[in-house]
Amino acid sequence: MRLSQLFTKTLKEAPSDEVAINAQLLIRGGFVHKIMSGVYSYLPLGQRVLDKINAIIREEINATGAQELSMTVLQNKETWATTGRWESAKEVMYQFKDSRNSEIGLGWTHEEPLTEVALRHISSYKDLPKAVYQIQTKFRNEPRAKSGILRGREFLMKDLYSFHASEEDLNKYYERVAVAYENIFKRVGLDALRTKASGGLFSKFSDEYQVIADVGEDTIFYTDDGRAWNSDVAPEMGIIENGKTEDGAEIKKGTAIEVGNIFKLGTKFSDAFGLNFTDESGARHPVIMASYGIGPGRVMGTVVEVNHDDAGIIWPKSIAPFTAHLISIQSDERCDEIYATLTKSNISVLYDDRSDKSAGEKFADADLIGCPVRITVGGKTPTGKAEIKLRSSDEVELIDNQSLVATLKQ
Repeated sequence: MRLSQLFTKTLKEAPSDEVAINAQLLIRGGFVHKIMSGVYSYLPLGQRVLDKINAIIREEINATGAQELSMTVLQNKETWATTGRWESAKEVMYQFKDSRNSEIGLGWTHEEPLTEVALRHISSYKDLPKAVYQIQTKFRNEPRAKSGILRGREFLMKDLYSFHASEEDLNKYYERVAVAYENIFKRVGLDALRTKASGGLFSKFSDEYQVIADVGEDTIFYTDDGRAWNSDVAPEMGIIENGKTEDGAEIKKGTAIEVGNIFKLGTKFSDAFGLNFTDESGARHPVIMASYGIGPGRVMGTVVEVNHDDAGIIWPKSIAPFTAHLISIQSDERCDEIYATLTKSNISVLYDDRSDKSAGEKFADADLIGCPVRITVGGKTPTGKAEIKLRSSDEVELIDNQSLVATLKQ
């Protein structure tokens, strides 16, 4: 992609009303555009990052045996009234009347509508287990929409739901998803801790995936070997700051960003809708359920929060908008040849071919956008050579143009 043709422009200053680092850098870099508090449009650079995050999520969740579907955003009152959440969720669920005076809500989660759909497809133990998921826009009347894309009113959510005949089967699948989540977060470049948390209305405990960060809204207790507890359950479990676990590991306290969660729902929704199955003896039982969530946009914002410096974003290679940022100094025609070679070799390149920008401005934009590798050609760079610099390092190396493809594919 030639930067001169890209539908975006960088900004030298962040909007004065943005306090979150992720929002400041993503807006300045041309990844997102703010519509209103908690509502952002993803521009081409941001969409490329989001697509890569979603691809990783799909690959890992598909590996658990789950099937992708797409539920409606528009929700009818009757479905949600079945569990009482049409009333109890009024503070978070956008609700309105249409031109026919029908009451409608916007989906902020999908336990109710999916359980209702499952009534037509699950009736026997032979129909179980099942797991389905979607990556879909959700709407929540979020009163604290002040953290950029970390907490929005309109946002993308991967929500997975599983249906089981027994607690044993649910527990097995639950742990498979837990492994998938660990893989997802590692692949996008996040060190996420599986954190014991309250199960709320559904169970005694749930599991959250928390990333230690100064801007985190949650307080967690954790050990260096990866165990963690949310502060909402830590006291009842005897977990205190600077304390010790049974094996002597020191307990630390910190703030963290929640990037995912998994819940055992039990039979709360199947009981409400009458979602039952017949076992091998002919007896009827309620289906046991669980739900599992990840916010792709929230993941993207968290990566920015923990991977940046004063100059801009530092993207992990796995989700960077482009592998390399190619800079032409003084419109050197050698850059066109390198761009063509890299593109033919299926290496994604953002080519700064702008003739009206100085070398300093191009370098500043490259640091702000944050692609993993910067390639500079022209100017004082010797003929037949290219200057290579990793975004995460200050070291610069000269390599032969013929070696560029092999170097970037390492």
